[in-house]
Amino acid sequence: MDETIRNLKWTDDATKQMLQNVVKRKRKFDKYKKLHLIIIWLTIFLSFLYIMFIYKNILSPYSYSFAEMFSAYVRLPMNEWMIVILFGLFGYMNVLKKKVDKYEKEFHLLRCEIIDKAPDLWREDEDWKNRHHVFQIMKAKYDINLYHENK
Repeated sequence: MDETIRNLKWTDDATKQMLQNVVKRKRKFDKYKKLHLIIIWLTIFLSFLYIMFIYKNILSPYSYSFAEMFSAYVRLPMNEWMIVILFGLFGYMNVLKKKVDKYEKEFHLLRCEIIDKAPDLWREDEDWKNRHHVFQIMKAKYDINLYHENK
């Protein structure tokens, strides 16, 4: 458990565990979101380089004949590998997008559950009045908004 969550005064152990689970899901969501963004840009960059390579080495020199362009394209063994790599990256990008959506949904549902159960989690009058301190810490340290259900 994170030291910050462990040292919260106005929560019991069950609430601390719920907060820790939200943080864990947020980190997982952020990790996959970052990886997805990297794969998107890698796919775009490699596609651009490949198209420039095709234009410079095949389309420009052999533009007078489609048969010559096709022959030159097939002659280069690198083309097969680049097509496989680009389609593989595109497929991996789509798989990561599904994972990002799944982890975002899990994170959002758990965050909303804490918001909905706030009256039960902070039953004592003194705890209820000081719960905003917990919310501020979660927002400042982990960028998790527990004030409203909307993202």
